[in-house]
Amino acid sequence: MRNAVIISSGAYAPERVLDNLFFNELLGEDVDSWLRVNVEIYERRWCGSKESAADLCEHAAILCLKNASIDPESLDLIIVATDTPEYISPSTAAILQDRLKAINAGTFDINTACAGFVTALDMAAKYIQADESYRNVLVIGGYAMSKYLNMADKKTVTLFADGAGAVLLQARESGPEGQLGSMLKTKGEYNEWMGIYGGGSKFPVTAESISRHEHQLSFVRKFPKELNAEVWTSMIMEMCQKANISPDDIRHYILTQINVHTIRETMDRLHQPHEKAIAIMHQFGYTGSACIPMAFHQLMESSKINKGDIICFLGSGGGLAFAGTIFRY
Repeated sequence: MRNAVIISSGAYAPERVLDNLFFNELLGEDVDSWLRVNVEIYERRWCGSKESAADLCEHAAILCLKNASIDPESLDLIIVATDTPEYISPSTAAILQDRLKAINAGTFDINTACAGFVTALDMAAKYIQADESYRNVLVIGGYAMSKYLNMADKKTVTLFADGAGAVLLQARESGPEGQLGSMLKTKGEYNEWMGIYGGGSKFPVTAESISRHEHQLSFVRKFPKELNAEVWTSMIMEMCQKANISPDDIRHYILTQINVHTIRETMDRLHQPHEKAIAIMHQFGYTGSACIPMAFHQLMESSKINKGDIICFLGSGGGLAFAGTIFRY
């Protein structure tokens, strides 16, 4: 049976490093202590003044293609998952296709906030499974949220950061490797709780909207503390059941990197050791749709992923949107 397998990865984070003490000075209070205890974020990367989402995605894509030893012309499709696009229109993926000279690739962006990369990964796998025209699909999660932060809002400015991660999926006609299952879930009743609400058709950018910071990220209401851990656990259990595996069979859990305590709580609910779940927020902050491929690339670069390993990817973000998929590497 035709399936999509993960061939390579790439990642990029900007050179500008900001530690927590920067925000102590910016905000005039001690936020370092709270960040260390509550989310275990110690530093993060932000774009330079002339750096944007397409730049981050380009760096990650070039490395991913290099690691796969394939030319851009071999790509059939490029999907970029981002809610911080280069422009509202056209798509960031079209810009990337031009920069890479991937002349044979179709393109599109998707926006399911921080669940975007896993959603795109699932879509890419299904393109390969369903249509023999698609053999090489590049999937990228890009995040340039520093461009949308209110520098006086300690709830957002201290957490969010920039980066990009990419994977290449390739068609395989047989063998045990590839996607084992997936699941999407949305709790749309939370759509007004967190987001960037200015700049779209409902709240176009105006001088008045800018004065109200509608073009910047805002937390409107506090989410229930247990929500992510509950939904992540139930989705993983359901995906495992459909794939005829157990959580014990999964070697690596790569989960949204907003809060390490939520990751650990999920592992406890699954009766799994914490070591199975990578955490990269300590050095990179929260990189949204980029955090999962960045974490995967870190595992690949450290040679911690071996042939036959089963990997669970699960992302969640504004909307609220949740996306999960399981692959055998």
